[in-house]
Amino acid sequence: MDVSLLEVAGQALLSIAEPERIFYLVFGVIIGLILGVIPGLSGLIGLSLLLPFTYSMEPLAALAMLIGLMAVTTTSDTIPAVLFGVPGTVGSAATVLDGHPMARRGEASRAFGAAFFASMMGGLFGAFLLGLSVPVLRPIMLMVGTPELLACCIFGLSLVAVLSGGNAFKGLAAVCLGLMLAMIGEDSQAGELRWTFDTIYLWDGIPIVPIALGLFAIPELADLAIRRSTVVREEFHDVKSSQREGVMDVIRHKWLVMRCASIGSLMGAVPGIGAAVIDWIAYGHAAKTEKGAQESFGKGDVRGVIASESSNNAKEGGSLVPTIAFGVPGSASMALLLGAFTVQGIVPGPDMLSKNLDVTYALVWSVALANVIGAGICFGGAHVLAKLALVRASLLVPVVLGIAFIGAFQGQKAWGDLYILVAAGVVGFVMKRLGWPRPPVILGFVLGALVERYMFISVRRYEADWIFHPMVAILLLLSLYMVFAPTVNGLVKRLRGRASAQFEFGWMINASRWDVLFTAVIFAVFVYGVSSAQSWAFSARLFPTVIGWVGSIAVLCLFLSMCIRRVGGITHTEVHMDSVEEFKGLEISTVAIRAFIFFSWCVGYLVMAAVVGMLPAMAIFVFGFLYWTGRERLQTSALMTAGVVALSYGLFHWILIVPWPEALIGDVFPMLREVRALRLF
Repeated sequence: MDVSLLEVAGQALLSIAEPERIFYLVFGVIIGLILGVIPGLSGLIGLSLLLPFTYSMEPLAALAMLIGLMAVTTTSDTIPAVLFGVPGTVGSAATVLDGHPMARRGEASRAFGAAFFASMMGGLFGAFLLGLSVPVLRPIMLMVGTPELLACCIFGLSLVAVLSGGNAFKGLAAVCLGLMLAMIGEDSQAGELRWTFDTIYLWDGIPIVPIALGLFAIPELADLAIRRSTVVREEFHDVKSSQREGVMDVIRHKWLVMRCASIGSLMGAVPGIGAAVIDWIAYGHAAKTEKGAQESFGKGDVRGVIASESSNNAKEGGSLVPTIAFGVPGSASMALLLGAFTVQGIVPGPDMLSKNLDVTYALVWSVALANVIGAGICFGGAHVLAKLALVRASLLVPVVLGIAFIGAFQGQKAWGDLYILVAAGVVGFVMKRLGWPRPPVILGFVLGALVERYMFISVRRYEADWIFHPMVAILLLLSLYMVFAPTVNGLVKRLRGRASAQFEFGWMINASRWDVLFTAVIFAVFVYGVSSAQSWAFSARLFPTVIGWVGSIAVLCLFLSMCIRRVGGITHTEVHMDSVEEFKGLEISTVAIRAFIFFSWCVGYLVMAAVVGMLPAMAIFVFGFLYWTGRERLQTSALMTAGVVALSYGLFHWILIVPWPEALIGDVFPMLREVRALRLF
């Protein structure tokens, strides 16, 4: 960076450090932290709320406020991910895998310390990388075409082998299931309606929020309700020392932070690849490269938390690259930021790298300062937040679940969001019990539309030649290595070490009947997907056919692995409910009854919401769960319910102005819908 650029960067820092601009930056950071804590909400909602207020604001102050909000939602979303296993946003889904087990060991504060410090370092690194790349980013971005973007997506999907819990066939089938779910709705190329079943709600596809909350939040809350204990199941460690230990963990693994922050910055610069994908790619990279990670990741390894958190904060700096250089938003949040540019009369493009370079570096400094301020606020409250892990499940479950229902409703603001939430929750609970990985489903779901679009364009324009583009070939070879290397290495070791081992073959001798049944259902989904797609136009059936065949082959290989067992050894562990660590000491019948009660409450919530409205149903649900299922005192149940409902009413009804779904009571008494304060039905 030459002297002139350093001078511009210094002037931009002095400009953004003016009291008024710092005030708006801090205000945006606080809003972003609040949104990150609440499951289902995201920076996109916050930007939508604040954007109208920027019309009369000074340009740099307005942009600082919006950047401050965007930069820290993936910092505070760590809090519910660690404490409850509930991702505050989709960008913290990977943090759940190791952060929540740490909280259950009494190390929530250590996880917070590592996560917040890694988030800050990742965000600073992303801003620094953005600042360095400004002079050279334009020619690099012009080298990336559709085949290269497709190869990037395939590389991300190849990490499913890392996220599959030791069974690559289940991981591959799970990611194909996510890709199939992503194809529901209107095909963007031919306008074909795919698997909508004559339901208007499905025309636009399934939103990500209810799917993510259903697969991750509902199963974890169900486990808490079944165990009827606190999140922590071991001695609670000293909070302050644990937090310092988390910071030291980040310092000890500084090279991991830099690698994952680089991944976040570079992948964030690819339009369309957002935080929901980037943290999984970084997590998979850490699981592949860190010593002993294959055995410890997913069981409470702090390195998993560091990898995820350092990458998802760094991506904000990367996503600014195409936004600034070409006016092409790197994410949905950046699309709204472009709207703010327009409001303020700022034109993205070459001018941002020349005569408006001071504005560009002001954005860079805003990202850096927002990460420092956000991490500082989170550090200050971490010792209090960590103690939430000691709260009884009977108090936590109904409160978090009630808010999760409203958060899921933010998807398309339709009843279908709530149905998807409960359905995905049941599927996620079954997958967790049977040892099926859930992260690949989300990864496939998020990347589905991108992979399909890039595949169609690549095949139409280049036919098979797109595979031989240099960058594409490298990424595809690397993807093949990531997928097959563990399997091949394991097979070679077994052949060398146990040349005399004998195997026996039998009908599903190596699996439980419930696992076989669930696998058969997944296979039926793939077969139906392939067969039903054949009547569609080529552009609409290409991707479903390819994914359906890949998924079917993966399931058939899984069936074969269930039928083979090595005599005298263990090659596979049957999944039984009474052998799962979460339910030690509980009979299978007790677990089944409590699970049935939990999901009955979820269905009951939907029924009550249809009758009396969503927010009144939340009051009935929280009070009923606390008093009857949680066995809490009447006074405690009433006070908790009043607090939760008041908070939800103020936030969702008055601040976010949620358009509540129509309920039966509103049809019977139409006057309820005429009063602003009572328009809940």
